[in-house]
Amino acid sequence: MHANSAVTVLRPIDEVYGFWRDFGNFPQFMQHVLEVKVYDDTRSHWRAAGPAGKTVEWDAIVTEERPDELIAWQSAEGADVANRGVVRFSPAPGDRGTEVRVEIEYTPPGGPLGTLVAKLFGEEPQQQVDDDLRRFKQVMEVGEVVRSEGTPDGAHTAGLLEQHPGQPLTEDEARNVRP
Repeated sequence: MHANSAVTVLRPIDEVYGFWRDFGNFPQFMQHVLEVKVYDDTRSHWRAAGPAGKTVEWDAIVTEERPDELIAWQSAEGADVANRGVVRFSPAPGDRGTEVRVEIEYTPPGGPLGTLVAKLFGEEPQQQVDDDLRRFKQVMEVGEVVRSEGTPDGAHTAGLLEQHPGQPLTEDEARNVRP
């Protein structure tokens, strides 16, 4: 599987690179990453949610690094999910922050059948990378992933009621909502 994506982050390149380089930050914006243990400057251990409620793990090795410019990696031999990729950082045009470009290749658990099952359950790799980068941008610019009340994991209306998209509140519910 191959996926690539890019996003412009309205932050200086050294901040964006520094946050990304601290792999322990990844669970904040990568939906499937549960934990990253950093062993040293080049090795880390990753644990992620896989298809069908399974957990997958692998060690990653930084294979190339140019501060404020590029980080390349590959999984160590024996990984549950063999993967490799590169993330590039460059100044955005017009002095508008930092462009972050990610390219990743991986072999999903279960080979071709695993790929088909993942797609059937909405785990399209390209969409995952796009979504993770969008969340990365939010964390960098806002300090958190922004959720709306209309999303499945969003907030409850006024802390009292669960809002369902496309359904107005009943009169009783509306009376109990504080302005």
